[in-house]
Amino acid sequence: MNLVELAQRIRAFRLERRLTLDEVASRAGLTPGWLSKVENFRITPSLPALAKIAEALGVSTADLVAGLDNKPALVLVRVNERKVVERDRSRENTTVYEALAHKRPNRAMDPFLLTIPPGVAREKSLAHEGEEFLMVQQGTIEFEFGDQSELLRQGDAVYFDSSVPHRIINSYKRPAVVLCVFHGPSGTAAN
Repeated sequence: MNLVELAQRIRAFRLERRLTLDEVASRAGLTPGWLSKVENFRITPSLPALAKIAEALGVSTADLVAGLDNKPALVLVRVNERKVVERDRSRENTTVYEALAHKRPNRAMDPFLLTIPPGVAREKSLAHEGEEFLMVQQGTIEFEFGDQSELLRQGDAVYFDSSVPHRIINSYKRPAVVLCVFHGPSGTAAN
């Protein structure tokens, strides 16, 4: 099942209904922080939790998961069809994530193009299950991985175990563009 698409659907249904995280969480008997992690595909809800979220949104669980197991052999995403995904955005972290394979619902990898404005970094390093690949397409970034810090320039790439806390920092005066590919723990897209 495509967990990224599920997270995006939950968020889209919530925003369509003009509900806050607090309102949906309260209706579902969940915490807003936990629901935020679901929407940012940091955690995957259990089936009972998914049913509570669906009820709080006024939709069926079937509506939330419909088509998530479809797997077309070829999916083409044109440059103007990229989908901006909300992930870890805050006042300090304004990195833009563009989904590059969102048309294939049941994928093993999740590729994104990240645009990191000058002076931007996630507040703290985060870890998640799976593996990840980064390749700098434009600019320069600092990549923190556990206790290590690496300077990456255009064309440089790293492949790593994403269960180790990591983050990207752009402390330079120009935007950086990074190709990022997540691979989840059991052949599913990262959560």
